[in-house]
Amino acid sequence: MEITTIHHQAEWNNTLKTLPYAHVLQTWEWGEFKRETTGWIPNRLMFKDGGDVVAMASVLTRCIGPAAMMYVPKGPALRYENVDLAQQVIKELQKVARFAIWLKIDPDVVIGTGIPGEDDAAESPEGLAIQNMLKKSGWRFSDDQVQFRNTVRIDLTQTEDDILMGMSQNTRRKVRTAEKKDVTVRAATLDDLDTLYSLYRVTGERDNFLIRPPAYYEKAWRDFMRQGLAHALIAEFENRPIAHVILFHFGKTCWYFYGASSNDERNRMPNYLLQWEAMKWAKAQGYEIYDMWGAPNEFDESDSMWGVYQFKQGFRGTTTRTLGAWDYAPYSILYSGYNHLRKALRR
Repeated sequence: MEITTIHHQAEWNNTLKTLPYAHVLQTWEWGEFKRETTGWIPNRLMFKDGGDVVAMASVLTRCIGPAAMMYVPKGPALRYENVDLAQQVIKELQKVARFAIWLKIDPDVVIGTGIPGEDDAAESPEGLAIQNMLKKSGWRFSDDQVQFRNTVRIDLTQTEDDILMGMSQNTRRKVRTAEKKDVTVRAATLDDLDTLYSLYRVTGERDNFLIRPPAYYEKAWRDFMRQGLAHALIAEFENRPIAHVILFHFGKTCWYFYGASSNDERNRMPNYLLQWEAMKWAKAQGYEIYDMWGAPNEFDESDSMWGVYQFKQGFRGTTTRTLGAWDYAPYSILYSGYNHLRKALRR
């Protein structure tokens, strides 16, 4: 297997989008965003077999003194149904990480659908084969899951009517309530960045989640919108912004990354209409999957994601359980020490 480092944005993105499991967090732009905002340095690796590109991995690296931490966010991208190919790529990544404290991967490999224990739950033999391969290769299921492990996905290859009629009766009613109560939806522009952040800050305060400084989000949203990788929608009532969604999109998938709403006019159900308009926009652009980006790790009411999950379930997508994050640690003592320190600092 031949491995080359890619230094050209167009070559990287254009090739990446042709691979299965291509993700927006593996794009050139995401690597640059993390370099400029959090100090992670991207190294973009292309794997070839017989001249054909079979895998790609944007490996982010951050150093603490002489030691390195490495992360392949939502990657690497390859055909995971081919377990032998996946194992070859994993072995090459282990070589890249031979002096690191850890290397983390978390590709969107599906290990099952539905809620475990319920009648519609099903396991994925292909995903479980990858999970088993990682275990045998010395990887560990990470207790630091950076991205959402589970999600809800809507099949956009259906007709609009089928998507709408597939929603729960209550959700469909709330979509129509927003329309009847004079909520309108428009595309946001770069001039709306302050509005987007203001609504997001209000939501963070109301729902008690930590948000980063304005510059972090404005850079992400601005840069990705300029590159044609993000799209924002704003719901308004009487020309006043009352809610928004920010979508990231790449390859065959559109992700609902950010959502926010004001404390006013919530009875008008703007969030329901926004999701429907987002799905219609994504379908019109040719995307095949609308990923609602996040579901509980544990499917019960004790999970902090349960309330949001109940909202997403109303759109009747497929609850999808993925592989999650796995760590390769060549030096167990360093890895254990790092994790103890990380947990202590977090406390």
